[in-house]
Formats: sequence, C-alpha cells, structure tokens
Amino acid sequence: MPSGKGRWVRLLLLLSLLVAWAPRRAMSLPLSTSGRWVVDAVSGRRVKLRCVNWAAHMPAVLAEGLDRKPVDSIAARVVSLGFNCVRLTWATELFTSPRYENLTVAGSLRSLALSSAEVGVAANNPAMSGVTAGLMAVLDNHVTRPKWCCGGDDGNGFFGDAYFDPEQWLRGLGTVARRFRDRPQVTATAAAATTTGVSLTSADWYRYVTLGEAVIHDANPDLLVVVSGLSYDTDLSFLSSRPLPSLLDGKLVFEIHWYSFPRRREWEALSPTRVCSDAAVGFEARAGFLVGGGGRSSFPLFVSEFGVDQRGEDRADNQFLSCFLAFAADRDLDWALWALQGSYYWRNGRAGFEETYGVLDSDWELPETPVPGEPKISAGADPGSSAPAYQLIYHPLSGQCLHADGSNNVVLSDCRNRTRWHYAGSGAPVFLTNSSLCLRIAGDGLPVTLSTECGDLHSTGP
Repeated sequence: MPSGKGRWVRLLLLLSLLVAWAPRRAMSLPLSTSGRWVVDAVSGRRVKLRCVNWAAHMPAVLAEGLDRKPVDSIAARVVSLGFNCVRLTWATELFTSPRYENLTVAGSLRSLALSSAEVGVAANNPAMSGVTAGLMAVLDNHVTRPKWCCGGDDGNGFFGDAYFDPEQWLRGLGTVARRFRDRPQVTATAAAATTTGVSLTSADWYRYVTLGEAVIHDANPDLLVVVSGLSYDTDLSFLSSRPLPSLLDGKLVFEIHWYSFPRRREWEALSPTRVCSDAAVGFEARAGFLVGGGGRSSFPLFVSEFGVDQRGEDRADNQFLSCFLAFAADRDLDWALWALQGSYYWRNGRAGFEETYGVLDSDWELPETPVPGEPKISAGADPGSSAPAYQLIYHPLSGQCLHADGSNNVVLSDCRNRTRWHYAGSGAPVFLTNSSLCLRIAGDGLPVTLSTECGDLHSTGP
C-alpha cells in the first residue's frame, strides 16, 4: 500500500482542508442579504450563487472523487465550468459520533473494502494542502447517518426519527459553524436539507428550524443560514401564511429543490409549454413567492438542488431542464446543480457507482455536453442600483447568452460578456440597448439578425 500522510489524515481535518480554497476577492466576504438578494456585506453589491453540489455525506464520509483527481484539479475544473461555489454535503454523525473522532481516510475506505480508492486518494491527495481555486463553499447538513439520501422510511427523514435526534443535530450544526469560523470562504451553512417521512409536521419544523438557525448564528454570526422546507425540500408554501419568526438580520436564505420528478410522465408525454407553465405556477406557490414581496418581506431563494441525466437521453429531464433554466434566468435565482461527481466510492452496494446526473463523467474527466434549447429574456438587476434596467437573453441548455459581436452578428457566448437588450414586453421588438437595432428573424430555421426593420411580425418579441 502506498505510503504518505494522506492515508492517515483524520476525516474531520480533511473536511477542513477541503474548504480551504482561498477566494480571489472579487467580492468582500462575509456575505449578507438585502431583501431577496445575497450581497457583498461591505459594498452591498449582489453576489449570485452559481454552485454545484459535491457529495461528502455518503458512507465513506469523504468528498467524492479524491481517489480520481487531486482536489486542486477538481476545484479548478469547477471554476472553469463557470461555478463560483460548491455546496458540500455532510452527515451529522461525522461531527457528533465517537466512532468518527479518530477515523482516518484510510480507515474509512478500508471499512468498506475500498482498497483501490485508498490507493487513489493516497496517490492523488497525499497532503491535501495548498489548494486555491477562487470558490465559496456552502456546507449542507444532508443526512444524519452517512448514506444515500433519502427515503421516507429510512429513519433519516425528520426530527425525532430513529436516526434524526434533534439534540444531536443541533450539536452538529454548532460544531460545524464553529469549526469554520475563521474560514470566510465558507459563506453559508444549511440546516437539514431534506425533510420527509410519516412524522413530518410543520409545527415541529418551526420549532426546530428556529433552534437550528439560532445555534448556527450564535456559533458563527458571519454565516448565511440556509433553511430548507418540507417534503424533500420542495415545499415552503406554509410560510405564506405564517412567516418564520427569525431573529437573523441580513443572514437568512431559504432553499428549495426542483427536479423533473414527480411529474416525469407529464414531461415525457404532454406539451412542454403546458407542463412548464403549470410547473412554474406550482413553484411560485411552493416557494417563488418568497422573492417577490419587496423590502423586509422578501428573502433570497436558493434552488440548492436541480439536475438532470447528463447523458441527454432522458426526454422528461431534457424538457424539464429547458423550462427550469429559462424560469431561473427570468427570476434571477441563485442555484446549485446536482451534481459535480461522476461516480461514488460506494453507493447502492457497489464500488465506483456512476452518477448519471454528474457534470463530470465517471472518470472525473470531461463534462457532459448539454443539448441546445430556446433562448429566454431575463432582467439584470442589483439591489440598490440606480443603473437603468436591462435584459439579457439566456440560452438555457447551453448556458450561454445572446451576444451582438463587433460586426453586429448575433451569436451565443459567455454570459459574463453579455450584451444588454431592451424589451418593453407585450410583443414589442427586442432592441440592442442604446441603439435603433432590433432582433429580427426572416423565417423558421433561419438565423436571428440585427436589423433597423423593427415594425413587423418578424421583429416582435414573445
């Protein structure tokens, strides 16, 4: 077996090292909130969370993929794909159970008979130090017992279940918040991401969430506190009639999950326009209303999990993704894609289990290529800004934006260099900001162009 310090690193220390990425200070940390926005706490400028989920809550209690690639290589790939943070999942028992206090990485992998993974971690990550990538981290309390999440009857679902002791949960939240108090790049921590099961009640949710957010804030006042909903974190509708009695000032964020299930048959068989419209209405009722109230009644809404089969062969997922990304762009939501990992050390009784929702492939090499979809107009905004409003046009499944180049050709390109557009709504032309040029199309299947002919049906917006 290869030698090296990495074989003996304790798991608790390893998690600390994983979030030791030093951010390039494009913004000042810590973060705060202003109405519906996450903001730079110093300047008050909007900071949009564009995250990817990186699982570390599974039986090996180790961030996936460290046997395949060096952590700095993985982090650099995350940045190169356009993400600015990782949502790193963790299990409560890692920080509260005596069995993990002195468990090493090697010991954890050996307990699962994962000798090849042990060799890979020792070779690729012998010291786990000197990692810089310019990433923020959101720490997500995913489960109590290290395992795949979730089932309604697995004992991990809700406060008081067999493996969900509220006192243990509170200890874990406090321990994690304190552990990363001196790590400003750890910008947020989330309480119990997924709640489900037969014992689920909103009354207990209010009780324990209020206690959980207080524990986190008392242990580390700099952290954003991310609060999840009921029913696999798909439902926050109860907050419309009874707001959470939170004492957090400028630190509270709500999170929601959104996948093609449980409406997969509809996405497969029905008109995507109809299903998308119905899904959007449902999302507004479950969670979207939280960003629309204005002032202190508005909160940031973080879609902390959405995802699809990255192989591109699932019709339901493909239809859902086009709808979701257009909706998220239109509402300018913060989000975290599930998932980064292309494989797991151990899942479903198998070593090296492939994650078909993974951005990276099973060898942790190339990202999957998305299928192009329809563009969507979306407003660009920042809290407190006096700049004129404008729109960008986002192409959901490519992740690019519509751009007018130096020769006034209309192309797709990186949204960081986006072109500003003006759209007055109700079928008006879409103009290039501060110009008389508008988007025009000569017919179906023909490319979009910029034109001064802006008065007929070929130049009207949606």
